[in-house]
Amino acid sequence: MSETRYARVARDLAEGIASGRFPVGSVLPTEFELCDHYGASRHTVRAAIKELQDLGLVSRKKKLGTRVEAATPAQGGYRPSLTSVADLVQFGATHTRVVQEIADVVADRPLAKMLGCAVGRRWLRISSLRLDGDAGSAPIGWTDVYVDAAYESLRDSVRAAPDVLISDLIEARFGRRAAEIRQDIEPVLIPDELAPPLRVDRGTAGLRIIRHYLDSGGACFETSVSIHPAGRFMMSMRLKRERE
Repeated sequence: MSETRYARVARDLAEGIASGRFPVGSVLPTEFELCDHYGASRHTVRAAIKELQDLGLVSRKKKLGTRVEAATPAQGGYRPSLTSVADLVQFGATHTRVVQEIADVVADRPLAKMLGCAVGRRWLRISSLRLDGDAGSAPIGWTDVYVDAAYESLRDSVRAAPDVLISDLIEARFGRRAAEIRQDIEPVLIPDELAPPLRVDRGTAGLRIIRHYLDSGGACFETSVSIHPAGRFMMSMRLKRERE
């Protein structure tokens, strides 16, 4: 394989992404289809896709394909966009959860206010770093997931399946499904205790996203609190005017 060959394939794919031929959110053709289209080997195609991954243009996961994440190269970090529950599932599949701690907690007044629960409610807290899979890359963020204390048996599952959303693990094991996800987003300063694991300086600006997972009856059975350093994550949404 020559560098010129895979670079040419990567450049053509990048131009296709930038032009909208492969829009954000779509999945690129399979490796076999790309090999046939470019008359190239799988080795060449894989090297080209890796080039796009390094630029933050695509993400890749076994059995899920190569998904277009951005139209232009990310600056200073990977920037996925979440616009639907499906996107959130994809995010969970492409960003590995590395569990740092699992602990039983009781909501004091500040925590109860943040989670929107009663003071004294018991939770199982799962604290994790989110990584994009590239060796040596800085974490995308830190997430504290609070699940109903009745789901104590999830301790082993969240470690064994780092690419599956915890809400999906709950659905698979307990049959409780998230019918709705509500989220609040606000700018924050990275807490001092999270600066070292996130590889940022103290006082660095960040984004906090609180997601409440509600079942069909409107009851919250899981709440996640994610902290993302500035430049490593971006939220996007689409607003449409209702028909008059």
